[in-house]
Amino acid sequence: MSEEKEFRNSVVETYILKSTIKQQVYDNTLQTFVILKKVLKQLEKDYIKLLKGKVPDKYLPKFRDRGAFEAEFNVGGDILIFSMHTNVFEFDNQHPIRKMKYVEEDISRSYCGIINIYNFLSDSFRYNRLNDLGYLIARIFVNKEKHFFVEGKRQSDELLKDFAVDAISPGFLRQIVEIAIQYSVQFDLLAPPYDQVKIATVDQMAQKMHFSKIKTGKRLGFSFNADDV
Repeated sequence: MSEEKEFRNSVVETYILKSTIKQQVYDNTLQTFVILKKVLKQLEKDYIKLLKGKVPDKYLPKFRDRGAFEAEFNVGGDILIFSMHTNVFEFDNQHPIRKMKYVEEDISRSYCGIINIYNFLSDSFRYNRLNDLGYLIARIFVNKEKHFFVEGKRQSDELLKDFAVDAISPGFLRQIVEIAIQYSVQFDLLAPPYDQVKIATVDQMAQKMHFSKIKTGKRLGFSFNADDV
């Protein structure tokens, strides 16, 4: 009976500990997302000031707050979707994060919230092209101490972060967003291979006046580094 009580107490303690940590991580990620939206709003103002009169008004950057967990930033023919996941995640034992001294000293530091950054073509939403492709270009991970790192395939050394040191700030978030914008606008829309589009259904053609069901998307690289954390 004593062993059962000890086991039960251990389960309760673990539950309380993990619940507390995960709530803290969630709160920090949500706070980060609030700051991120303020950064996007300021970027909209700054970019409009620089571009007004140099490009048609319809191509001027535009920020849109889409609720507590989503925001978008239109720039030219691209749209960046910023989406906060409402769950908290842990990493598997093989992930580089788990091998950091910072995490080994306190494993609960590896619990993270995630903010995803996706790139789509603006026309995909404008014309309701539901089959068009978007690309995940970065993921921002935030832990209980508001430390963060950015994950993506390595193409640039412009933004290398130290998870053990770097804490979320408007300056860091602006850097992340501007690099995401830079890489999104640098990659142009590529014509799909002929064999992929040589056959179209009657349904696709019949509805093409309203929206296209022929899949469209850009090939994007990643600007962030997941291997140096």
